[in-house]
Amino acid sequence: MRACLEDGADPDTPGPEGLSLLCAAVAGFDHETAEALAEGGAETDRALPDGTTALLRAVDLGSPALVDAVLGKDPRVRLTEAAQKQLLDLARHWYETGEAEELRRRTGASGPAARRLIEDAKYTEVEEVSLGGLTVRAGHSAVLTSLEWAFGVLPPVAELVARAVRCPDGTNVNWSAASYTLAHRRSPQAWSDLAALRHHPDPVHRRFLAGVLWHRDFLAGVFEDRPDTAQDVDFLAAWVLEEPDGQVLAKVLDVYAGNDDPGQEAVGLRYADHPDPRVRREVPGCLSRYQTPRSEAAATTLLAMARDPDAGVRGVIARTFAAPRDLAPAIREALLTLIRDPDPGVRACAAESLSGSHDRTAAVTEALTALLDEEDQLLRLEAACALARRDDPRTEEAYERVGRFGPGFQDDHRVDAHFHYRWRNRPDRT
Repeated sequence: MRACLEDGADPDTPGPEGLSLLCAAVAGFDHETAEALAEGGAETDRALPDGTTALLRAVDLGSPALVDAVLGKDPRVRLTEAAQKQLLDLARHWYETGEAEELRRRTGASGPAARRLIEDAKYTEVEEVSLGGLTVRAGHSAVLTSLEWAFGVLPPVAELVARAVRCPDGTNVNWSAASYTLAHRRSPQAWSDLAALRHHPDPVHRRFLAGVLWHRDFLAGVFEDRPDTAQDVDFLAAWVLEEPDGQVLAKVLDVYAGNDDPGQEAVGLRYADHPDPRVRREVPGCLSRYQTPRSEAAATTLLAMARDPDAGVRGVIARTFAAPRDLAPAIREALLTLIRDPDPGVRACAAESLSGSHDRTAAVTEALTALLDEEDQLLRLEAACALARRDDPRTEEAYERVGRFGPGFQDDHRVDAHFHYRWRNRPDRT
């Protein structure tokens, strides 16, 4: 579609049933094509024969990705107040009524609705609800939240929290939209309302707060002039010492470890033997800081955690040992053990760390070569890449054993390593 538009195609070309192609994309939940058409100049606000618009239809279908694609630039300026209210009222009606109930009202069908979980956009999921021949997505809460933000409407923090905790999965579009929107709310009152969630008796509410702080931390990395970053770090440093729930604590640790705080090593040492493996998986982030030498206590703890009973912890440790690239003997031995781990995910993490290291010892090279017998193609590819980086004469044979690559490998650095190996070892350089 983008190629056709670049060649001069009319973005409002009629599609099926005489409606525009944009309407056809909306009806098919095709947010990528809808976005291409909207960016190419398709009229998202033009009234259709039934009085609706492409944007109104997108809101009706409950897909946040679809609405974002069609909403366009400056909707608060572009759309009249009446049009904004119509969109908000429609999204709120679906949210308050419920998707299945509204479908029953529209179709007259009875019985349970069919539901399936699908990806709405990258990193987010939503339930698709079908009944009586109609299908919508249960993302109207997220649509309402996004439209409110786009139109400058600021509902109370408690209202956005209530919308989120109805869908307590961090990848759910309704949870994600509320979290992301609240991360942008920077008034003292909004922060006070959010901070109070730290002591909420329901761990779901506390986990939601951790998600908001994660988004605030992400935004601080994008917009480096955020004045409240230090406040957030201090808040996390206090919270991480008090949180009783393992799942919430793991999320708080995840956010906390992504910042720079002098107390992080002490926190990591404190939780290295926590009974919840989700907490232990976050400990290496506190004990291994970027371009900062590890203390003896941190190094000893990380080596001990390489023998953790949880495969997820061992995998994180294997990945943590990717730096520094000059491997200490004890870390080399730990990785050589982890590359033979019963869990394939752990083996993959250890292989990646060893492959990227400066270690050229025979023990490391042979351990990597042994991965060429793995059933997993990615493990074989990691092994081939390691041999290529080391200019090992078995490189060509290794890539043959990897096999043919499917889609998505065009820019893979492990595939590129083969090209660079051939370039370094071409006959005219000898």
